[in-house]
Amino acid sequence: MQQPYEPMQAAPAENRPAGAARVLVVDDDPTVAEVVSGYLNRAGYVVDRAEDGPTALTRAAAHWPDLVVLDLMLPGMDGLEVCRRMRGHGPVPVIMLTARGDEDDRILGLEVGADDYVTKPFSPRELVLRVESVLRRTRPVTAPHPLGAAGLAVDPAARRATKDGAELALTLREFDLLAFFLRHPGRAFSREDLMREVWGWDFGDLSTVTVHVRRLRGKVEDDPARPRLIQTVWGVGYRFDAAGREGS
Repeated sequence: MQQPYEPMQAAPAENRPAGAARVLVVDDDPTVAEVVSGYLNRAGYVVDRAEDGPTALTRAAAHWPDLVVLDLMLPGMDGLEVCRRMRGHGPVPVIMLTARGDEDDRILGLEVGADDYVTKPFSPRELVLRVESVLRRTRPVTAPHPLGAAGLAVDPAARRATKDGAELALTLREFDLLAFFLRHPGRAFSREDLMREVWGWDFGDLSTVTVHVRRLRGKVEDDPARPRLIQTVWGVGYRFDAAGREGS
C-alpha cells in the first residue's frame, strides 16, 4: 500500500456544524478505515464505521446514513451485496472503494447503483471532495422548477421522478442525469460534457457515464434496446429527444 493514508486527528464533536451529514465508512482494512474516517470527521461529517457487510447493515439500520463509503472487497458479504441490500431499504448515495483495476469490476459496482467509485490507493482529500460533490447534489436546489416531457416528470425539490404518473426508482446520479436531459432537450452532449455538468468533475472514467445512461434508458424507455428518448449521437455522445415517444 502506498502512503497517501496519513492519519488525521478527528475534529472535536463541538466543532461539527449542526445537522452535519452522517457518513458510514465500510472497510475491513483498519488503516484505511481510520484515515478515511479521520479526514471525513475533520471535514465536519459524523462518521460511523463498519468492518464487514453485516455490521454495515446493522449500523445503517440504527442510524440511516446520508452517504456510504463502501469497500468492494469485504469478507463474507462483498460490497456489491451490501449495496444491493441497503438500496432495498431506501435510497442512499454510495461511493465504492476498490483495489481492483479491472474495468469490469468498476462497471459492476456502477451497475448495482454506486454513484461514484475511487480506486485504491487514493488521496483521502480527493475522497472528501467526492463525498462533498455527491452530497451537494442531494440537497434541494434553490427555487427548483418541475420538469417534464414525453410522459416524464421530475420534481427537483422533492427528488421525485415519474413516467406516465408511475414513480421511477432512480439513483442519485440517474435522477440528476434525467433532470439534466430534460433541461436541455434536443442538444447533443459528449460524455465529457455530462461528466462535468452532472457529476461535477473535469476528469474521471467516462464509462461511468455510459453505464448510467444505459441504466437510465432501462427505466425511462418503452424499449431500452431501441431508445427513442435518450438517443446516441455517433461520434458525439447523447441527446434527449422530447418527441421520441411520438408514434411509438
